[in-house]
Amino acid sequence: MTSPDRRLTEHLSRWLGGWPATTELDIVPEPGRARPGWDGEIHPVLGVAGPRSGVLSVPPEHAESIAEQYAKNRDMARFGPLVPALAGFPERGWFTAVYRWTTRPAPLADAGVWISAQHPDVPAWLRPFNGEVLVAHDPENGDHLAGVGIKRHDDYGHELAVVTAPRARGRGLARRLVAQAARRVLDEGGIPTYMHTPDNLASAAVADATGFRDFGWTAFGVTEKAAARKGADPAQ
Repeated sequence: MTSPDRRLTEHLSRWLGGWPATTELDIVPEPGRARPGWDGEIHPVLGVAGPRSGVLSVPPEHAESIAEQYAKNRDMARFGPLVPALAGFPERGWFTAVYRWTTRPAPLADAGVWISAQHPDVPAWLRPFNGEVLVAHDPENGDHLAGVGIKRHDDYGHELAVVTAPRARGRGLARRLVAQAARRVLDEGGIPTYMHTPDNLASAAVADATGFRDFGWTAFGVTEKAAARKGADPAQ
């Protein structure tokens, strides 16, 4: 499987421990699965796949048993839910998400300002993000309306996560913020990526409107420890 951009190839190679795939699903033993990720949590199993092949990154000590199970049952719908226990995390679940990226964000007008994730005005859901976050405020009273956090997985892969306050939805804020954040990631030499669960139609609409096309790629893996984090799509 050929990646469309050098930065995406670099990111996936570092994030997963191998890219591109050489088989239908490469099971890659990756020591990095035991190291904290962007949020300080352990992400023990991660995978990305295109329409024909993909990579599943797993802890080295569990790679053999996971590969054996996949060889027995190549149906991802059945194989995936077995992986958390095989990887040593039986209390967690399995997620599947639509995986997108862009090199040409939509030319939408900026809608927010960049501030430190630790700034007292930043809403709680944005504080786990390191560095700066993008926030849109109500010009009349200063209330938070929407925001984008960046999951800086490595030097190249910067995944965007967006949330809009219920009362501010329908104004196009999310798409403007996502496009603004994507432009910054590209300016800094990275590749902006975007994930959402398959049934999250609102998130899919934002992605479509901002230049994150659906190429038929998926992401999957073991859910985060804080999968129910307020405001976040479980896949993000």
